[in-house]
Amino acid sequence: MNTDALTTPRALATEAVHAGRDDLAGLGLHAAPIDLSTTYPSYDSRAEADRIDAFATTGAQLQGPPVYGRLDNPTTARFETALARLEGTESAIAFASGMAALTAVLLVRSSMGLRHVVAVRPLYGCSDHLLNAGLLGTEVTWVQPADIAAAIRPDTGLVMLETPANPTLAEADIQAIADICGSVPLLVDNTFATPVLQRPVEHGARLVLHSATKYLGGHGDVMGGVVACDEEFARSLRQVRFATGGVLHPLAGYLLLRGLATLPVRVRAASATAAELVRRLTADPRVARVHYPKLGGAMVAFEVYGDPHEVIAGVRLITPAVSLGSVDSLIQHPASISHRIVAEGDRRSSGVSDRLLRMSVGLEDVEDLWRDLCEALSAGRPARTARSAGRAVRTVHPGRAESEAVRTGHRAAR
Repeated sequence: MNTDALTTPRALATEAVHAGRDDLAGLGLHAAPIDLSTTYPSYDSRAEADRIDAFATTGAQLQGPPVYGRLDNPTTARFETALARLEGTESAIAFASGMAALTAVLLVRSSMGLRHVVAVRPLYGCSDHLLNAGLLGTEVTWVQPADIAAAIRPDTGLVMLETPANPTLAEADIQAIADICGSVPLLVDNTFATPVLQRPVEHGARLVLHSATKYLGGHGDVMGGVVACDEEFARSLRQVRFATGGVLHPLAGYLLLRGLATLPVRVRAASATAAELVRRLTADPRVARVHYPKLGGAMVAFEVYGDPHEVIAGVRLITPAVSLGSVDSLIQHPASISHRIVAEGDRRSSGVSDRLLRMSVGLEDVEDLWRDLCEALSAGRPARTARSAGRAVRTVHPGRAESEAVRTGHRAAR
């Protein structure tokens, strides 16, 4: 194997194709293999005892052959290696879902007596619910970015935000928030942006969370979650994963590794289409407001004057479904589905209005998508238009005022 390939800096697109596969040529393989074993033979039980003791004590990745599928799997490990390289971290630990990954992070911090979490809304609805319901014994303080410093306590184990946020696409200044956090780990949910658009650790975050079900898989056929982090935190996550059983199935690991190979191409192509749809939606009199991050990306949110439920019912090419990041376009009504579990007042105060629609733009032709959106918007029978309201539709790039507020230490006007 050419070891220079592992040490020479490579472009993201190159890493996406080759990371986690560097040993394949030496094995006489071109495609990554799938290891579906749940257990592995060993005739040296004394040596196995030593390895198990070492793992239980430190959480370090096992050296040598695997032992049991709940502890480690070669196929899943390839995906973890690749994702860590894309995010620029020492390690990455994969789980059965994004929620399993977040649960493991919270359990690691709680085990140290650090049960308090400072979190910025909006988050993905189930992340919000997990924190707010105290299901893991956590206590959460909800803040805007400018108020993070005042909310941190001696028992704060984590600061969490999602940027761009789900579903409003609000953006936060990761570096400014990381500076405020100090020694408290900052976890950034990077599901919407992916490492193609931003790498949070380069701006001070310690933990990067992905619902791998979304863009990392990219085809709507695999579920998984992953935390990219330093090796110290990864050791604790491995121990929690082994104890709780939230492992990623090796077939899912294989599909996710395959998905990473086309991640940069998919994200950039879908983002270009999304930007054009934003331009057209902004000029459409049936649309009250369009939300699109400065960062770009393939997620678009917009508020309609008409009935959002009729818009959902009116699409034919675009699929009305939850989730995102697939090669085909999806649209959903957050207040009814993805964020329904969040209390109505909390939804609205964080910008999730009842007329907000969230669209994940796929790889279809922009003209076909626009034709479908136009027909669906007409089905919404708008009660008024931007013209009759005497106001121009504008594209909102959320997060500008808040980012400035974090830097200056003052609350942003809202």
